Amino acid sequence: MRSIHLLLAGAALATGLMAGGVAQAERLSPEAKLAKLLDGRVAGKPVDCIRLLDIQSSEIIDKTAIVYTGRNGTLYVNRVNGSAAFLDDDDILVSNTHSSQLCSIDILQLVDRSSRMSSGSVGLGEFVPYPTPPKTAAAR
Repeated sequence: MRSIHLLLAGAALATGLMAGGVAQAERLSPEAKLAKLLDGRVAGKPVDCIRLLDIQSSEIIDKTAIVYTGRNGTLYVNRVNGSAAFLDDDDILVSNTHSSQLCSIDILQLVDRSSRMSSGSVGLGEFVPYPTPPKTAAAR
């Protein structure tokens, strides 16, 4: 009976340690999170617009940038014009474009995910492309 309690206590300790490790990973600073996302990629020449059809997804990096993932795997980092203080990684991005592109002159509305109320707006800056890194000879 005692060995079962020790086994359960050991499992609880291991679970706590694993959860602590996950919590540590979630505590990355926004700049560190962005750096991790871009690890192994090299910045290309900034562009003013990206085609909406080429965008697969977007992610807000809290108070730092918006990262758009292109269908070809390229990441486009947009460090908004003005203050990025309005960027909240729990907000929803709402764009009202009148063309087939998202451009550096566009303004995005931010909507709080829980209250569905506007939480501000940001003006886009240039999009810096970070193409998928080439595969190394060992990976082929």
